[in-house]
This record gives sequence, structure tokens and C-alpha cells, in this order.
Amino acid sequence: MNELLPLPIVEPLDHSLRDALSHIIDTKTKPPGSLGMLEVVARQMGMIQHSTHPTIERPAMIVFAADHGIVKEGVSPYPQAVTAQMVANFLAGGAAINAISRVAGLTLEVVNAGVATPLAPLPGLVDVPIGPGTRNFAHEPAMTRDEAHSAMLAGAARVRHHAALGTNVVGFGEMGIGNTSSAACLMSRLCDVPIDECVGRGTGLDNAGLARKCNVLASALATHRGATEPLDVLATFGGFEIAMMAGAYLAAAEAKMTILVDGFIATSALAVADAIAPAVRDYCVFAHLSNEAGHRRMLDYFGAKPLLALDMRLGEGTGAALALPVLRAAVAIINEMASFESAGVAGREAR
Repeated sequence: MNELLPLPIVEPLDHSLRDALSHIIDTKTKPPGSLGMLEVVARQMGMIQHSTHPTIERPAMIVFAADHGIVKEGVSPYPQAVTAQMVANFLAGGAAINAISRVAGLTLEVVNAGVATPLAPLPGLVDVPIGPGTRNFAHEPAMTRDEAHSAMLAGAARVRHHAALGTNVVGFGEMGIGNTSSAACLMSRLCDVPIDECVGRGTGLDNAGLARKCNVLASALATHRGATEPLDVLATFGGFEIAMMAGAYLAAAEAKMTILVDGFIATSALAVADAIAPAVRDYCVFAHLSNEAGHRRMLDYFGAKPLLALDMRLGEGTGAALALPVLRAAVAIINEMASFESAGVAGREAR
């Protein structure tokens, strides 16, 4: 591993403005706490930006795409070629994340982190693959440590690119047939949860397929029982897109961005980043509760309360994108609502 290229350094969140932000929010023309999670998010964004008037500037969604060798074990009902086909769909503007990003006002970027099928040069594609998909972790580690480290640095570089353009709110999405298998193993090992409680149907496995997936992943975890250090866990079970997301989380926190966390796979990448730098979670807003089995347990692991629960399990960053209007509302209440004093409205009487 190239020690001259360290991973981003995440500083603990500065809480010095917490009381000032709480006072501003509590003296708006409303009963204290009556706007619920909007108040929590407004205060968090103020602390992240170290400002009593937080803003949303050039919000971005970065979707990382890569393939997984574990699909050779029959863990997905879809063929691996779908990953490349969906990348083309993203770039053509036809996927769910395109539509939702347009509604939310997000800048969308698509990154080839390691798609197995050769991709034709396509306008808008950030083409930085680590390799043509990972190896089959049922039999050998998915990546080397150097590959995992390089992928994390590549993800961090994409965030730094957007930070230089003024972005202060970012979300991450993914595309990769087989990546719920990687996410389940990462969750099991990093969060110490039995694999049966981590595995879901992914892109739509039937009962027989689900049972096979559980058996394959349980066997893989046993085969690689010695992988316990965060980077080793990532290299053994992860995907190039998950590794890039993990590095992106670290870089976003380093840059004092508010991070919108998507669903099951995106949260598994956060588990990697969190194992390396636990302060990263203070910069995260957990966008939604996925319908993928295991996501609730992962949110519990982070002590997280998701903003939305829409029964979604698509991925692509769609849940994170849908939460951006909630952040816009949170910023609006702190910046645009009148206080009791400025509006001439009587506040709650002391008793």
C-alpha cells in the first residue's frame, strides 16, 4: 500500500454552536420541538457548517458502479451485464435516480468504479475503474488491500472535486449486480450481526434463491474468518463501488459536508468508513429506511433515526435524493421563520 497517500482525516464535529442553534430554533414561532426531525437536522447542519445560518450549496449525488465476482454463485436473479446497461441508462437520463435528482435539484455524477463489461466512451461518465469487477469472495478475497485502498482514495477524489466546486451537501448511490451480498457480509462482520439477519432478497430472489444466498454467504464468512480489521473486511467482501463510497464518506466529512446516507448498500459502506474514523457518523443524515432485510438493524447499529420510510429498496441513491427537500425545509425554518420577538407573537408563559 502506498503510505504516501493517506485516507482522509475526519475531525470530530464541533458542538460549540449547539446551544446557540437550539436557542434560535426554540424561539421560532412554534412550540419547542414541534417540527421534530426538521429541528434536529437544522441544528446538525449548523454544527457541521459552524454557522447559525446553514445553507445548501450545489448539492450533488455521486453514483458508483461496479461488478462483483460473487454473482458466479447464483446470488442474484439478474445477469452481471445489467450493471453496464444501467450505467448507460443513468447517462441517458432514464433511471429513477435521474428523475428524482431532477426533482430534488441535485447535480448527478456517474462513476465507473469497476464494471466488468467494457463501457464505450460515454459523455458524462467518470471512468476510473480499479478493475473489471471484483473476484469471487466465496473462494478468495474480492480485492487486495492495495485495490481497496486505491478505491477509497478514488472515491475521496470525487468528493474533493465537488467540494472545489462549492458542494456542501452530498449523497452517494451505487449500482452493481450482487452488491447486496457484499453489503450483507460487511454488515455481519463489522456490526457483529448473524448473517441470516443481514441477507435479503436483493433484486428479487425467490425463497430457494434466498436460502442459497444465505448458505453461500455464511460459507464465505467462515472461509474468511480471519478478516476482521476494517480494510481487510472491505477487501475481502466488498466491491469497488462500496470501497469508493467508503472513501467518499471520509472525504465528505473531512470537507465538513452534510452527507445524505442512502439504503442498505450505502450504509454498509458507511460501516467501513465508521470503523476507520467513527467521527464520520456525526456528518451523516440517514435519509430513509430501506425495505431490504437488515437495514433496520444497521440503522440501529448507528443509533440512527431515518427521515423517510417509503418501502423502497432500489438503491442508486434514490432514498438519499428524496431526502434533500427535507434538508431544504430544515434550512428554511432556521433562516426564514420569524422568532416570537420579531413577529410580535407571545411566547410560552413561564410557569
